[in-house]
Amino acid sequence: MQNKVALVTGAAGGIGAAVAEALAGRGVRVAAVDRDAGRLHETVAALAAEGHRVEAFPANVSDSAQVESAVAAAERSLGPLDYLVNVAGVLHYKPVLDLTDEDWRATFGVNADGVFHVSRAVVRSMVARGGGAVVTVASNAALVARTGMAAYSASKAAATLFTKSLGLEVARYGIRCNVVAPGSTDTPMLTGMWGEEDEISRKATVEGALDTFKPGIPLGKLAIPGDIANAVVFLLSDDAGHITLQELTVDGGATLGV
Repeated sequence: MQNKVALVTGAAGGIGAAVAEALAGRGVRVAAVDRDAGRLHETVAALAAEGHRVEAFPANVSDSAQVESAVAAAERSLGPLDYLVNVAGVLHYKPVLDLTDEDWRATFGVNADGVFHVSRAVVRSMVARGGGAVVTVASNAALVARTGMAAYSASKAAATLFTKSLGLEVARYGIRCNVVAPGSTDTPMLTGMWGEEDEISRKATVEGALDTFKPGIPLGKLAIPGDIANAVVFLLSDDAGHITLQELTVDGGATLGV
């Protein structure tokens, strides 16, 4: 992976920052994208201080014009993109009957439209060069029903099938497209659902909760962002050179192998 170039969305924190760090640690030049410019610059500065070549390109992935501009700027600065990792995501944790039109549009705007906008912009150049690899970080919530997560689950399911369909279309150009589906991961997105009952909610997440029909995690622990980043790096690497159109679930067994 040395001297390859990757674009990572949602790179200001959580899984996105872990992916950027993991790739940079392997000698990849990383274009870090996030709509939170302040946090993004902090993350990039920390990685740059460790000697990594990581640059910030603030953009809202739900805005196709911002995406096109960021991708063009990244390629001018770092070189042609070899890898794309779609991580940017939002979650509105509400029952369906409480979801507003704005909640629904905002969720799909980032989780589904964003994957479309960024993938289209990046893969267009990959096709011209005849190679590349794409990984979309979706969710195991795209595989099984979850209370309070209908919009999130539906948007991640859309992103999953979009990525596989894209992969089918561009396989002839030597471009591989795969999906990583995390389960409960120790990030602000997860802990933000818990409120003040952190330890109680953490225990319920690991052990399961009958009132929400949620099974526990057989491995008995939450994932950490690095667990997801490791799966992403594998699917981008030459070790996965004959793998495409696949979904790798990283959830400690929470979806029972579905």
